[in-house]
Amino acid sequence: MITFAPTTKKVVTKKVVTRIITAHMENPFKFGTIVEEEFFTDRVNEVAYICQFVKSANHLILISPRRFGKSSVVAKAVKQTGRQHLTVNMQQVTSVADLAAKLLREFFKVHPMERIRHLITHFRIIPTVSTNPVTGSMDVSFQPTANASILLEDVMALIEKAHTEENRIIVVLDEFQEIRDIATGLDRILRAIMQAQKHINYILLGSQESMMTDIFENKKSPFYHFGELMRLGKLPRDDFYQYLTERLSKCFPDKSDQLANQILDYTNCHPYYSQQLAANVWQTGMLQPAESDPVSLAVTHIVTAHSLDYERLWMNFKRTNKWILQRLATGRPLQTGEQRTSTIYSALKRLQKEGYVIYSNGYEIEDPFFRKWIIEQS
Repeated sequence: MITFAPTTKKVVTKKVVTRIITAHMENPFKFGTIVEEEFFTDRVNEVAYICQFVKSANHLILISPRRFGKSSVVAKAVKQTGRQHLTVNMQQVTSVADLAAKLLREFFKVHPMERIRHLITHFRIIPTVSTNPVTGSMDVSFQPTANASILLEDVMALIEKAHTEENRIIVVLDEFQEIRDIATGLDRILRAIMQAQKHINYILLGSQESMMTDIFENKKSPFYHFGELMRLGKLPRDDFYQYLTERLSKCFPDKSDQLANQILDYTNCHPYYSQQLAANVWQTGMLQPAESDPVSLAVTHIVTAHSLDYERLWMNFKRTNKWILQRLATGRPLQTGEQRTSTIYSALKRLQKEGYVIYSNGYEIEDPFFRKWIIEQS
């Protein structure tokens, strides 16, 4: 509760009152994790499309660069359906047996152990299941010598048997392109299992466009035309502008529209970095309300905070990659005769695969703060 001493003779202006109130408010911007509820930025059409699509018996493949918010979009859509669902991030999977264990562990979150005890007895290899006494969550493990393919078949059969066509479960596999690095032939094993299932909607997400396209569009791939292909781009500027303006107005009532435009100009509407910069601009406004250019100060703060990480990255780049990144950072053309076209193209594809470069109306450095660091070092 805020009170003012009745004896004071100071005039309390509207701006002062606003500053006092906002000092007790939570930062309205969130980044770095799956964004939900009030932190979620628009994507109304995409969420509605996914909700409607999974009402069919088909599967969805969603492709977008890293940090474009695909995991958040899917999480929100799946939650809105009200359906049972489970999610596994394939980047965290170390083997076929580990995939089976993670799927079963997530399945236990949907179905209590008591309800599926009789189904597990039909497993050809019985898992070891234990309960965490603190969190109440189930932990699953298999004997290291067990046949991994049998483990995966039994777990996925369990998920199928526990549901019906009228009550299909949604299974989300994030960063699905990792399937090719987990084990040789895993894509063939999974596809053989999935094609016979009728009680599951699969949503397969990936951030490596070339790899995901090859998995689902190459006729020689087991997953050729497995499901509907959906690409997630940057947020429309008008929608993002409205989102930022509404939230910044609580801290900057007189210039929220100006700051929103500055943020989007700097990040080129990249969902993750726009949220990150907006969060730092808000923090600057709270701590240094007299600052005339909070966006520039916030950018400097972020670049400085990550400078050591950027330096480590830079030291590990090959000379050609450094040359390309410097030219992209400063907006200079790549076709200058200094490098062969084939060399430039190969390097761009590697940088894109590793997530340092994205293609959106042209190649650009994915991280705008890394771009500024490169410019400062040049």
